[in-house]
Formats: sequence, structure tokens, C-alpha cells
Amino acid sequence: MRVALLDDYQGVATAYLARNPADERVVYDAFTDHVEDREALVERLRPYEAVVAMRERTTFDRALLDRLPNLRLLVTTGMRNAAIDEDACLERGITLCGTSGSVQSTAELTWALILAALRQVPTEIANVRAGRWMSTIGTDLHGATLGLAGLGRIGAMVAQVGKAFGMNLVAWSQNLTAQRCAEIGAELVSKDELFRRADVLSVHLVLSERTRHLVGAAELAMMKPTAWLINTSRGPICDEDALARACAAGTIAGAGLDAFGIEPLPAGHPFRTLDNVLATPHVGYVSENVYDVFYRHIAENIRAYLDGAPTRVIVGG
Repeated sequence: MRVALLDDYQGVATAYLARNPADERVVYDAFTDHVEDREALVERLRPYEAVVAMRERTTFDRALLDRLPNLRLLVTTGMRNAAIDEDACLERGITLCGTSGSVQSTAELTWALILAALRQVPTEIANVRAGRWMSTIGTDLHGATLGLAGLGRIGAMVAQVGKAFGMNLVAWSQNLTAQRCAEIGAELVSKDELFRRADVLSVHLVLSERTRHLVGAAELAMMKPTAWLINTSRGPICDEDALARACAAGTIAGAGLDAFGIEPLPAGHPFRTLDNVLATPHVGYVSENVYDVFYRHIAENIRAYLDGAPTRVIVGG
């Protein structure tokens, strides 16, 4: 079986798979580039019976699946992938299975962005490299208010670090309860109050029709001009055009972002050039431990499929 490994941006897939027991029945073809053009993508994938999708970097919608008659196994890293049409896989008899992962790495990246933003780390590193010295004044976290849009597993981890820094915690989401907030040590507030009170507002929500553009122009206008917005969840939860305007106008202090509506981020996008936007290329889940799990489970799923044994199945046979 020839297996296509998509969007291997760092060129590491083969090395990680080599840590697993070799299976002479499987040949992996790793592709380090991202193919946006639909015709080119179909031509690349048409010969393959099995494809591995790295998170949501490539969309597998019904129209694409219709044009891949040889596809029998689709493996995604993680057990949930909004870029794959699960119903279409089921109808076509395509086995869709996933891997375990870790949420700790995303929580850690969230704090990397918060600390870098409030202490102006990129600017001061640039000063030292250019032969200059200090030019900014950092903002303290102790005593400030950390607003959490979502208090699930990642949001709760971020909250605990905020408490360790001596921050006040406020939280909101559509289904958040006072009991959950009490467990974490946060105050349950309304959506408007969340945006008005937060000095740092961190987004930890699942992308859905309810949360798409949940952070829009009206919400951004409620924020303090000294407040930072952090989004390590999914790009479309924020109205990116409105956020870029707010950052450019200085109506908020800035944003730390790890996820975007279009990835890779287009070359001319303002998030690449605005001084008060810290943009990382969706690396929240990109860590040694997470990749170890991803590629180990990829190999196990393919081996199980060939052996007729159960995989970490999401839908399909």
C-alpha cells in the first residue's frame, strides 16, 4: 500500500515514522508542500488507497472525495477534524480514523504568546540584535484580568497558569456553568462583560456555526485599548478583517494569533506586517511529544487496517 502523507511542512514525517516497526507492506510518500489548487490536488491523490491528513491543513470535502475513487483509508491526526466530511466518507465506504494527541502543547503556546506580547519580547530581541537597547515598558500580569472564552481542557490549563501569576479570572461561553467556573476558580460573566473587563482575552472554543465570527467588530470595540486578544483555537472564530482593523487603528493593544482562516497565511495579509500582531504558523500542536503520538498512531492505524483489525475509527469500515 502506498500512503500519501500530506502537508509535511517541516519534512519530518519519514523520520518520525522510522521510529516505528517497519512494515514491508507499506510505502510512504511524504509531501512537504501544500497544494491549494483542486485539480493539482486530485492529480496528486488519485493513485493512493490511503492518505494521511495533518490536522486541517487540507480540506477533504464531498467534492474532493468524489474524485478519489481509489481512496479507502483516510487517517487524520487527532480524533476530530472539521476539514473532513465524515458523512461523505461513510457513504463511500472510506475508513476514517484518527490518532490521540495532547492539549498541553497548545496551552503552553498560548502562554508563550501572552508573555511575548505583554513584555514586548520580539521588539526587545530585535533591539539587542540590532545593537540597540531597551525601548519598551512591559505590562504586568499580576493583578490583571485574564478573560477566557471557553473553559474546556485547554482553557482550564491556561486559567491555572493565570492564577499562578496572580491574575483575576473571568470566563464565558454559550454553555459555561457557574459550577465549572467555581471548579477552576473563575468568575462566570456575560459575553459583553468578558470583553469589557479582560486585560488579556484568550479564545478556547470549538469552531462551529455558533462560534464563527463570535469575536467581531462589536466585541472588539468593547475591549480596553490596552487589552490583548489571543487566539490559539481556530482563525474563523474571529472576524479577521475586523481584528486587523482594530490592531491597525490601535483600538486594542494587539493580538497574539496561532490560527487563521486561510493557512498558510497569504503573503500580503496584514497579520504578517502589523507591529502589534504576534503571528505564529499554527504551531500550538507542533511539539516533539505530540508528533511522537501522531506518527506512532498513524503507523498503528495503517497496520491494523491491513490486518483487518480495529483502528481508531471515526467512521467507515
